[in-house]
Amino acid sequence: IMKFKSIYRFATICFASTILVACNSSSTSNTLQKIEDKGKIVVALNPEFPPFEYKTIVDGKDTIVGADIELAKAIGEELGVEVEFSSMSFSNVLASVQSGKSDIAISGISATEERAKIYDFSEAYYQSVNKMIIKKSDATRLTSIEDFVGTSIGTQKGTIQESVGKEEFTGATIISLDKNGDLIQQLKAGQLDGVIFEEPIAKAYVGVNSDLQIVDMDIESSISDSYAVAMPKGSTELKEKIDKVITELVDSGKMDQFVEEAYQQSISNN
Repeated sequence: IMKFKSIYRFATICFASTILVACNSSSTSNTLQKIEDKGKIVVALNPEFPPFEYKTIVDGKDTIVGADIELAKAIGEELGVEVEFSSMSFSNVLASVQSGKSDIAISGISATEERAKIYDFSEAYYQSVNKMIIKKSDATRLTSIEDFVGTSIGTQKGTIQESVGKEEFTGATIISLDKNGDLIQQLKAGQLDGVIFEEPIAKAYVGVNSDLQIVDMDIESSISDSYAVAMPKGSTELKEKIDKVITELVDSGKMDQFVEEAYQQSISNN
């Protein structure tokens, strides 16, 4: 049984006086009103993060499912609007919110201080740790961080794992690709020695690839890895609504349940 850690409270900090002004600006505080007026909320995501968001066949149709999808549906229900999912590469997810093409982003997004200068973040709904996936045939060769000196390690472009890889595995070459599936294929083909994913995502991929395994080692990092919902800067009213949903889901244990159920579904569908 997977054990998950949830953070119950997360505060977004405005870092400078100019940012403080932006936080109180009325020009962007009507994000909620815009969503209510059009009767739907557009959610940007990258459906390559099982069990948080991934594609599967439901009733004969290609469908995006996962824990983040359930969270988005709960937010839509709270707002009384329809939910529209906009699929894209992870490197474009936040940019889609900034450009106004999407209203919010829910895609296993880590709420870093740097990102919080540009976006508002909800309270965190999940806290994860990073894990390294390798081929089982390398299990005796790669057992510690030191063993990865001179190797090639894959991460998804634009993710926290890309930064973690560069910070923690200084003796390795970090290869960043857009798609998690491509990282797994290159690992299996021997083009990569390891791939860094967050724990539930790593477990999901290992669960459907019998030739892969997770290295039994801790990857410590100074970089925060708390998942939160991203929205345009100054979305005060919208943030209050979303925080209410997240607090209820986290406190009740429903969010952890979403993750566990999505994980079980992701490995049973393959």
